Amino acid sequence: MFSERLDTSRITIQRSLKWVLVAQAILAALLVLSHLQAQWTPGGGGNDALPSGPTTPGDQVRHYDPSRSFPDFMRTPAPSTFKIPGDMPPRLQFEVIDRGELGEAIFLKGRISSGDAERFTSFLASLEEAPKVVSLHSPGGNVSEAFEIGRSLRAAELDTTMLPGLVCLSSCPYIFAAGVNRSASKDAAVGMHQHYYDTPGYMPVFLAVEEIQYGQGETMEYLIEMGIDPGLMVHSLNTPPKEIYILVEDELLGTRLATEILD
Repeated sequence: MFSERLDTSRITIQRSLKWVLVAQAILAALLVLSHLQAQWTPGGGGNDALPSGPTTPGDQVRHYDPSRSFPDFMRTPAPSTFKIPGDMPPRLQFEVIDRGELGEAIFLKGRISSGDAERFTSFLASLEEAPKVVSLHSPGGNVSEAFEIGRSLRAAELDTTMLPGLVCLSSCPYIFAAGVNRSASKDAAVGMHQHYYDTPGYMPVFLAVEEIQYGQGETMEYLIEMGIDPGLMVHSLNTPPKEIYILVEDELLGTRLATEILD
């Protein structure tokens, strides 16, 4: 009788484990399918109705197109002193430029990609006498790389500037924030939006949320490290990745992202 009960319990446990494994397999398949569907589904025109043209206070959200070197919300063309391609470079390029009466500057242009922080550090080390100012023209990109570039820039005690007609969007403002002194032209564009987190579709929801919260905490820590009001994150958290929120003068100065407005 005892052996019969033992065999029955074993069968029950085996069946239970079997159904648990089946349920997990089904759940995993559904999550993967949902991820693939999200990838295959064409993006909706959620921001197709956004206005174009220059922004004004209260009307600061525009379509985000990282491939454009001169977005349609810019007021003035890029200054002739700079040779800027029609399309944004696919990764950061570094060079020393002559700004005339303003003197020389390190010019960073293009998308921020993996490995750019190391490349920037090598570029700085290769200069016999590095200019003390960094000018930016970037649609953003890899956030972690932007943090590392920013920390290298702050360690070298460099200033940052945004010149007329140039843009610093998405993760680029984190590099701009690293300048000891940070100046921005009224005719430049500094903009932010939500970070994009490429979490696998099969990742449990609680882990995906944990990853996002960790990234937000890391961003807040970086801003505090640079002396920037972490309240700046409000503008990025409230703006979807396919849109961009262009900061106005009061917001740049009020959050200390900029220490001076030019022009």
